[in-house]
Amino acid sequence: MTDLAWISSAISAARPQAMGALLRYFRDLDTAEEAFQDACLRALKNWPQNGPPRDPAAWLIFVGRNSGIDAVRKRAKQAPMPEEDQISDLEDAESDIAERLDGAHYRDDILRLLFICCHPDLPATQQIAVALRIVSGLTVKQIARAFLVGESAMEQRITRAKARIAEAGVPFEAPDAVERSERLAAVAAMVYLVFNEGYSTNSGEAPARAPLCEEAIRLARLLLRLFQTEAEIMGLTALLLLQHARAPARFDGNGEIVLLEDQDRSLWSRKMIDEGLALVDKALRHRKPGPYQVQAAIAALHARADKAEDTDWVEIDLLYGLLEQMQPSPVITLNRAVAVAKVRGPEAALAMIEPLEQRLSGYFHFFGLKGGLLMQLDRGEEARVAFDRAIALANTAAEAAHIRMHIDRLMKDGAARSAR
Repeated sequence: MTDLAWISSAISAARPQAMGALLRYFRDLDTAEEAFQDACLRALKNWPQNGPPRDPAAWLIFVGRNSGIDAVRKRAKQAPMPEEDQISDLEDAESDIAERLDGAHYRDDILRLLFICCHPDLPATQQIAVALRIVSGLTVKQIARAFLVGESAMEQRITRAKARIAEAGVPFEAPDAVERSERLAAVAAMVYLVFNEGYSTNSGEAPARAPLCEEAIRLARLLLRLFQTEAEIMGLTALLLLQHARAPARFDGNGEIVLLEDQDRSLWSRKMIDEGLALVDKALRHRKPGPYQVQAAIAALHARADKAEDTDWVEIDLLYGLLEQMQPSPVITLNRAVAVAKVRGPEAALAMIEPLEQRLSGYFHFFGLKGGLLMQLDRGEEARVAFDRAIALANTAAEAAHIRMHIDRLMKDGAARSAR
């Protein structure tokens, strides 16, 4: 991995800790964000020359804190500043911060940051969007893709959310137990979207987004320690573990996508699967089903199948049907169609997804699945049109290459029929 690629990954992984600590210190969202960005710029300049610091998060916190103090001084020279008795020698300060970084103090920083972004004064969509931007540092384009909306619309949503936080005078304190419970759904949704961003954009050649998956799992575990009896947080954590367990088998040596049914299951992480399955079983014993638990149960069925042909697609279809009732969504229906194709055939699946085309007109996976179903039905020309649309909407080179493979197959089949 190049220096810049390593630095980018290190900064992404360190962002929640660093932003949380800087927010606690400055008690102002914009100041904390500006301080973190300045620390990142200094990292890009210094780390390639001097080598990586012992703890990137500690380094970013310390440098960001000093940068923020300088910025505040320039804006208001007479304003009272925080105590600076520890701001002297970089090595001493960094060592002290690093020793405490994994303790409860900094875990509280991250949770405080998450819960502030998910404040009930904000609409749910703004809560999640601003948390994705501030906590995990996703670009506006990445967040817009996760929400299936335009980039400009998402930019406005995030701007309004940040302005509303500032105008409302949201207290920068860790919420009490009641407030945490009220905001938990929005925080869980944010963690899930962070994972999906890393999972969907990762590739075998450039695993630069893998830290997002790992960060989401870390945050989910953090939530689970805080909400130890919350079945939905058990389900969320299990879901992320079971999906991430497949990471080593998702791409071949050329960085091309390997479909679930074709993956070498011996490469799946048994440790993650065991942890995930245990959490699924524990969550279901609470008899308080929710969307994350249902999705985790679906992932568990895949994990328990030693071979692709052993997968219980009938049960997966039933679980997706339950999920549609709990959380109606065209994407959930699209996912269910994969199970329907296995159970009742491609024609039934195609009939299920065709009404979704208008709402999913900008969604790569819709046209990829539609093309695949049409190809199974020997409707080659229509499949080619769907695949062309999928390539235009591909988010990664690996996705585009996977669709081109299907197009090549269509062309070969067409040539073979013409030669007869």
